[in-house]
Amino acid sequence: MKNYAHTIREELKSILIFVGIIWLVFIFDRFLPLEKMGLVPRDFGGIFGIATMTFLHGDFAHIMSNFVPLVVMLLLLSGSRANSIVIVISIIAIGGGLLWLFGRGNTLHIGASLLVFGLAVFLIVSGILEKRIVPALISLFVAITYGGILLSGVAPWQEGVSWDGHLFGGIGGAITAWIFVGQGLRRLKT
Repeated sequence: MKNYAHTIREELKSILIFVGIIWLVFIFDRFLPLEKMGLVPRDFGGIFGIATMTFLHGDFAHIMSNFVPLVVMLLLLSGSRANSIVIVISIIAIGGGLLWLFGRGNTLHIGASLLVFGLAVFLIVSGILEKRIVPALISLFVAITYGGILLSGVAPWQEGVSWDGHLFGGIGGAITAWIFVGQGLRRLKT
């Protein structure tokens, strides 16, 4: 992986803008039916939701349940060597694409939890692949802090929870780590 040396301080503005947009969309959604623009698996009208679902939330409890873990994951990512913007876009695109292809049909998926789960798994897998102390410690922190949430979040018996969005977000995070960290490490060895 190319070293995108940056600090949390340098990326804090981008993180604040990103979560600020999520909150702005949430406020607009109180007056406009934006929520309908979520992802609907295997529905060509719902494919646009791959790009929009992260910004859409059903109610205040929903946005708050995603807000804190999302900020934590973005801060942890910003302290890594990864190109944060590319990682976020890749997780959304890969996880969202998988959800659109394989998710439960006739279901509207909204919320940033796909990205949260993708970032958590990305940090864990990249920490393992890099075999470096700081990423390993970050991945250990993520595993301990969010491990239970990761496991319970993909349980299919939870009503009203996009468990398949969480699952494909995690898979998207693992694939993203393998592409950007695993492949980069292989290239450095050859």
